[in-house]
Amino acid sequence: MSKSASRARLLEIIRRRSFGRGDVTLASGRKSDFYFNLKPTMMDPEGATLLAELTYEALKDEGFDYIGGLEMGAVPLAGAIAQISWIKGHPIAAFFVRKKPKEHGARLAIEGLTRDETLAGKRIVVVEDVTTTGGSAMKAVETLREAGAEVALVFTMVDREEGAAETFAAAGLPFRALYKAREFL
Repeated sequence: MSKSASRARLLEIIRRRSFGRGDVTLASGRKSDFYFNLKPTMMDPEGATLLAELTYEALKDEGFDYIGGLEMGAVPLAGAIAQISWIKGHPIAAFFVRKKPKEHGARLAIEGLTRDETLAGKRIVVVEDVTTTGGSAMKAVETLREAGAEVALVFTMVDREEGAAETFAAAGLPFRALYKAREFL
């Protein structure tokens, strides 16, 4: 399937499985009359594959060492993208950032790395399912910067176009989206 056909098919899947109308309160605390819940698309075999393939194609030539972001939205995305990257012969390792470090065990804030693996000095792309103001991704960015990572890009599946671009610009972070909310409205 061509890139444009894959993109059109994924838009259909997101519209059917993950887009809705109705009064909702977003993670940012804002009210809205539409919402995206990308989990049903990320858990759908075709949806997960298309999300991973289109994201991989958008990022493959940029020299990223790792891909990941804040739990929960980034977990299935990062895993699927890492798998596709291996299959395509250009591996990008995955990780995720906990909202709060576990209170037992190793008490890690960043998961998916071995004991001797570090993100210090590594080029990272922070991935997110849906972005509104950018607050969730910025939590991941702060944790990653504290670990010495070079966060080179924030990439979201759907940008609601409600302030994230400005948030990331203020933080000196490039930002791109697979889709914009206006494509669904």
